[in-house]
Amino acid sequence: MRIDIITLFPELLRSPFEASIVKRAIEGGKAEVHFHDLRDYSTNKYKQVDDYPYGGGAGMVMMIEPIDKCISTLKAARHYDEIIYMTPDGTTLDQAVANQCSLMENIIILCGHYKGVDQRVRDQFITREISIGDFVLSGGELAAAVFCDSLIRLIPGVLGDESSALSDSYQDGLLAPPIYTRPADYKGWTVPPILTSGNTPAVERWREEQALKRTQRLRPDLLEE
Repeated sequence: MRIDIITLFPELLRSPFEASIVKRAIEGGKAEVHFHDLRDYSTNKYKQVDDYPYGGGAGMVMMIEPIDKCISTLKAARHYDEIIYMTPDGTTLDQAVANQCSLMENIIILCGHYKGVDQRVRDQFITREISIGDFVLSGGELAAAVFCDSLIRLIPGVLGDESSALSDSYQDGLLAPPIYTRPADYKGWTVPPILTSGNTPAVERWREEQALKRTQRLRPDLLEE
């Protein structure tokens, strides 16, 4: 998978891709992540990429020309499955979206700033709009990092145990069950005996029951869906 991220602040993005599972995925050739500074595509000597909104109002708007130049340059080199805009009013990121996007080969992610981008960018270039929640950040970089992490970890060969991702919360529409590790007894706080019984079928039934109970208690809306 190749991910090209268009941003005004590449330095905000580098750290999440230089550690942990994502770093190993990149070093192992499972994923490529490239940052493109939008100011490099400005035709203004001051590297201007924003301007006042037509019709007045507070805030600034990201201009269409630099974004067009950047996207057009990238598209001239390869085909992209999606051009994604990170925006609070996009479709909320969930596990189903992450699963689907993790199968793509090449994607562009545009990080918004200020009051957002010229609507013509969304009309002419963007194929999918994604939000990480009903709140507003100062820019799309942190949202893009969250989105990328959710994709990259699903690429075959990235996790040490590929079956691990299949047991994550939301993969089957339920929250994950409680999990425990050694010691079995810590300060009198004990692990449920079923988990140390060695009875694999019984353990799986227990996990299914616990996942359903947790979902009913914490996220009943998932069961309604």
